[in-house]
Amino acid sequence: MKIYDTLIIGGGQAGVSVAYFLRRRKLDYVILDDQDQAGGSWLQTWDSLRLFSPTQFSSLSGWMMPKSQEEYPTKTEFIRYLQAYEKRYNFPVRRNTKVISVTKERGIFKVETNQAIWYSKTLVSATGTAGQPFVPNYPNQELFQGNQLHSLDYRNADELIHKKVLIVGGGNSGAQILAEVSKVAHTEWVTLDAPQFLPDDIDGRYLFNAATQKFLDKPVNTSSGVKTSLRNIVMVNSVKDARDRNVLHAKRPFISFYEKGVIWRDNIQEEFDLVIWCTGFKANLEHLQSLGIIKNNRIETNYTRSVQEPNLWLVGYGSWTGFASATIYGVGKTARQTVKEISEVLNMGSD
Repeated sequence: MKIYDTLIIGGGQAGVSVAYFLRRRKLDYVILDDQDQAGGSWLQTWDSLRLFSPTQFSSLSGWMMPKSQEEYPTKTEFIRYLQAYEKRYNFPVRRNTKVISVTKERGIFKVETNQAIWYSKTLVSATGTAGQPFVPNYPNQELFQGNQLHSLDYRNADELIHKKVLIVGGGNSGAQILAEVSKVAHTEWVTLDAPQFLPDDIDGRYLFNAATQKFLDKPVNTSSGVKTSLRNIVMVNSVKDARDRNVLHAKRPFISFYEKGVIWRDNIQEEFDLVIWCTGFKANLEHLQSLGIIKNNRIETNYTRSVQEPNLWLVGYGSWTGFASATIYGVGKTARQTVKEISEVLNMGSD
């Protein structure tokens, strides 16, 4: 029975970021990934998606992403980069390997998959959130006779010509999908709060750096007058075009569904053929249920390390697993610290 130093569950940007630092420390590890190719959750995004930072701010540790054709990389360019990154460092990845359960036997993790059983001294969960879409509950939602899909399942607007489409949710996903769908369909946009748009000359670089300064309790240069949040909408070309077409107008949430559509706050009914939910995701933690440490879809952590199961680390799930750990630019910092802690634990065990 082979026992690895570490197993990484998930081969997306978080998983390979951890692998990069494990490789540098010459630890014995394997990545277990349920996809049939490199690319992680980016493989499930819509066709026209663009990152909202240039390549130098959209790169993983150790190797800069090649310059994109336009200022903001496409999803295809980033997937190719992830594939090349994995190949460059020759990470040991087991494809089409879905983790079914994780248990402990005499201090060792036993990881059961659809392919085999694996054993390791430490474990990193890096499955992210994209596999668990979040859809809010609205009154009478079950009565709606039109179609509903989450942004996870949206690919393009080819079949939406002349349809009436309601897009729910702000942020960059909502804005980019609205921009595309509104070219061929009648659209309405619903956001919980008024969407916050960055000025045209400011992108994800400023957004992330300013948010980092706030996180570190350092002063932020506010001369631009921009209120910073990682939820701010970056004005990529498609969103600028939508603004020029006067479609970037969001309404506050409706009060209920009815059979043919939604009922607005003024009790006016409006029919829709389709609702697209751009409402985010929940942490994908089902594979860890058997450990009995999940509460309210979270695991209590100290930075990325589980409190109740201290030989387990979680990377890439959002701020509760390290500031900006779910972002391309931020995951490297949490991966580096995670591997440092893993190495210390393994060294103590070998004394």
